[in-house]
Amino acid sequence: MKLVNYLGESKDELVNKVSWPTLSEVTSSAVVVLVASLFVAAVVWIMDSCFDNLMGLIYKNL
Repeated sequence: MKLVNYLGESKDELVNKVSWPTLSEVTSSAVVVLVASLFVAAVVWIMDSCFDNLMGLIYKNL
């Protein structure tokens, strides 16, 4: 009986009490996350390339 009560209360909370974002809010948030992820990936790639070139120069001269 406790499980049925818990499931009923959970459904009621999800349907009536949770404020779900609109489609435009979700889309804009997804775009922000995508742009930020691409920016971080580009920064890491640039740093990796610089470090690779630096290590190549160091080991080439040894």
